[in-house]
Amino acid sequence: MVSGTIRYWAAAKEAAGVAEEPYEADTLATALEEVRRRHADRPRLIEVLRRCSFLVDEAPVGRRPHAEVRLSEGGVIEVLPPFAGG
Repeated sequence: MVSGTIRYWAAAKEAAGVAEEPYEADTLATALEEVRRRHADRPRLIEVLRRCSFLVDEAPVGRRPHAEVRLSEGGVIEVLPPFAGG
């Protein structure tokens, strides 16, 4: 397992109640499972995560399966809710 930081933006930040927190996981899927477990008392965050896009070390995840997105030691996951406008 590697450790890094997960950063929440906009509605995700509000729903999580924190701007960032550490993670220990090998894949994005595992990191998100940890977030869901850690914040089981925040159903709004679980809902928001379903609509978010993610950057891992500044690279967009896109439609790749989260279980296939490997994390690096000291890496950063950015949690980006949908933005209005365009």
